[in-house]
Amino acid sequence: MTIFLCGFMGCGKTTIGKLTAKKFGCAFFDTDELIVENQGMSIPEIFAQKGEPYFRQVEADIVKSMCGKSAVISCGGGAMINSATAEYVKSTGDKIIFLDVDFDTCYERISCDSNRPIVVNNTKEQLKAIFDERHKIYLKNSTVQVNACGSPVETVEEIRRSLC
Repeated sequence: MTIFLCGFMGCGKTTIGKLTAKKFGCAFFDTDELIVENQGMSIPEIFAQKGEPYFRQVEADIVKSMCGKSAVISCGGGAMINSATAEYVKSTGDKIIFLDVDFDTCYERISCDSNRPIVVNNTKEQLKAIFDERHKIYLKNSTVQVNACGSPVETVEEIRRSLC
């Protein structure tokens, strides 16, 4: 079974994903890293040269290619807002876990990250609006919601409990 972690930028998908993979004794992958490797350019370069729709298609293709693996996958913040991608993942029996964290915590973690085009190109207020819209979609498209406001170790334990 593949466990896909979704949530807004800065919710802890990579940190929690690595710990979850270690706990479950399986591989860990980050879709953003896979995209950079696949495309041979950084995410800001992909956005600038090919646009966000192109990036989202590559992202969806990579997510679909990871289904059925014994792995934990940290998805980019926009991966599971694509309902077709989420439905495909769910149809395989793999799990989508929404790491639910409040906006202020996420913003504190991402506000100075120049490698995130959506952060660089939006104000805090605009990011809050994006967060609010995506929150509803994450809830709809995930199979499990986990409160990830505690420590990473507590969140991994909550994930374990939710899957057993």
